Amino acid sequence: MRICIVGAGAIGGYLGARLALAGEEVTLIARGAHLQAIRERGLTLRSGDGAAEVATPALATDDMAASGTHDVVIVAVKAHSLPALAPAMRALYGPETIVVPAQNGIPWWYFHRHGGPYEGRRIEAVDPDGAIEANIEVERVIGCVVYPAAELAGPGAVRHIEGNRFTLGELDGAKSERVQRLSRALSAAGLKAPASVRIRSEIWIKLWGNLAFNPISALTRATLVDICRYPPTRELARAMMIEAQAIAEQLGIEFGITVERRIAGAEQVGAHKTSMLQDIEAGRVTEIDALVGAVAELGRLVGIPTPHIDAIYASVKLLERVVARASRG
Repeated sequence: MRICIVGAGAIGGYLGARLALAGEEVTLIARGAHLQAIRERGLTLRSGDGAAEVATPALATDDMAASGTHDVVIVAVKAHSLPALAPAMRALYGPETIVVPAQNGIPWWYFHRHGGPYEGRRIEAVDPDGAIEANIEVERVIGCVVYPAAELAGPGAVRHIEGNRFTLGELDGAKSERVQRLSRALSAAGLKAPASVRIRSEIWIKLWGNLAFNPISALTRATLVDICRYPPTRELARAMMIEAQAIAEQLGIEFGITVERRIAGAEQVGAHKTSMLQDIEAGRVTEIDALVGAVAELGRLVGIPTPHIDAIYASVKLLERVVARASRG
């Protein structure tokens, strides 16, 4: 298959390198020094034990218009970057092109092919002006939940930290031939890529912890283990998760684990800085709208109060403004 990775950063670079090493025809969309290094030396993938492999993509570019059409487009930019990119991505599509948003949080497509009273409703927190919906036909989309952790180790280099699971799923739960074909391609690249018939449930299980631990970490500068072992913040995370669970269950989601078990899992990760804390420290925009703002929006939609989620959301949005102002001097 001809596969394009839009956003060949940490996760996109990891995916692209694995697929290219497995023999797939891969296009990497990147920019700046990272793009230049890939063009000159290939993309280096480093593992936790220090081993390194160099993947050579078929094409590395910052020009989607010149890239041609692809069988699969995997979108690995953060959710807040997608509205601005979506119009340009149309150049990558042929009649049967699949689009796989490999992003955190509530996705823009959540209520498409959902059924029920909210069918087709737009999530304002992640697609405020409808630019994504207008430029990515929902028929193209296969859902994806990203579990690996990776980081950019420098221009042209990605360090894989842990995990290799990318759960896939048709929006209507169908076991289609195309989702199974994509699953096989990722599996052949050494990744775990199960095709789920309940992709929204998978989204909520991952989001459940992220919507609490990421913003609390960003506000306090604390690691996961610190948040979990300090009783006031542990209770705050629990309160946010209970609010989110009530919303998800109102939307038909069943949770197979308890809140306490999910918190215990986060504690076991140890002294890990969340991605949102890393973004704040680097002066970058965070994923607060997809991870937290969208959940608050869904709470309003189904009539479930979210006082803890609302307070943390407002605090991180203000923190972003303060950080942005400081970075401007």
